[in-house]
Amino acid sequence: MAERAITLEVITPERVVFREEVDSLIVPGAEGLLGVLPDHAPMVAALKIGILTYRKNGEKRRVAVAGGFFEVADNHAVVLSDAAERAEEIDVVRARAAAERARRRLAERDANWDFERARAALNRALNRLRAAGADTGDLV
Repeated sequence: MAERAITLEVITPERVVFREEVDSLIVPGAEGLLGVLPDHAPMVAALKIGILTYRKNGEKRRVAVAGGFFEVADNHAVVLSDAAERAEEIDVVRARAAAERARRRLAERDANWDFERARAALNRALNRLRAAGADTGDLV
């Protein structure tokens, strides 16, 4: 671990996904990626669906986040998200099925389906697959 570290917490309404000391992190800000190192200036930002990446002891790790908010101050970073999963927790079969289901709904353009909701579901499922390192080529 680096001499200086950042305490990173990822929290959803259901649980604390994790709380760890990390060397650095990159979050999917609403306006682009945000990199954070120890002693970063205080900041609050909106997040979009994306992959939070962090380094711990030189090892890169990923977390799928479904948007939310990010705050950093005094070497303490907090992500508040509706949903978040560590890459190793993601059920790839379930995420692939969700992506396929959303893609079919978008292709049907049925008046009974909410297009924006289906598009958001597809984005979340693809993000989970990317975080897990799964191939998404046939689902895009």
